[in-house]
Amino acid sequence: MAKTGPRTRPLPRRTCVSCGSNSNKRELIRIVRSAAGSIEADPTGKKPGRGAYVCGEAGCWELAIKKGRLERSLKAPLSAGDAEALSAYAESLKGVHS
Repeated sequence: MAKTGPRTRPLPRRTCVSCGSNSNKRELIRIVRSAAGSIEADPTGKKPGRGAYVCGEAGCWELAIKKGRLERSLKAPLSAGDAEALSAYAESLKGVHS
């Protein structure tokens, strides 16, 4: 049996915690809970800690932060400072993902 060529690995897929859309990992933004307990955006997707993914839509960020979907996925309460920092990060994405 002859080889047909190099094997390609499938791209990792993740689900947005807010809208439930299933996309390639690189199309979503990872939110991470560090060992210290802080919750922050992880644009590289490589920081250690428990992660959750949110797509670039403003409505998804709002639901994820205000409706407790990030808290549930990360299994940790979202402090006011963390929520404010994530909201500011979402605002910075408006020009990029619009």
